Amino acid sequence: MVTDTLPRVFAALADPTRLDMVSRLAAGDVTVSRLAEPYRMSLQAVYKHLRVLEEAGLVSRPPGPQPRPVRLEVRTLDLLDTWIERHRRRVEERYRRLDAVLAEMEGDDRAGDDHRSRSEGADHPDGP
Repeated sequence: MVTDTLPRVFAALADPTRLDMVSRLAAGDVTVSRLAEPYRMSLQAVYKHLRVLEEAGLVSRPPGPQPRPVRLEVRTLDLLDTWIERHRRRVEERYRRLDAVLAEMEGDDRAGDDHRSRSEGADHPDGP
């Protein structure tokens, strides 16, 4: 399910209008006509956007008479959240390892600087 769903979800959310619709639905269920209000497009175009969101599993409309509310599907958002968090943890682990390597290198550089400054001071005519 994840391998089929995620590409469709990301493709659906790639459109700015659909992304905005999902953002607006996060505030609560609304009818299609209410959802369509801020957009400068026909109701038919809004229904096309909703069909893409429905096919991706992001929204649903219960069967029954009109007007039917459009509902955001939390399970699909949870799937996205799980995917994003898994990759975030992997990236953060890489950065932690990089930080550790850089800290180790910085520690080696400081030790090398101390060693060089002592030997340079010994060779200096005004040195010890």
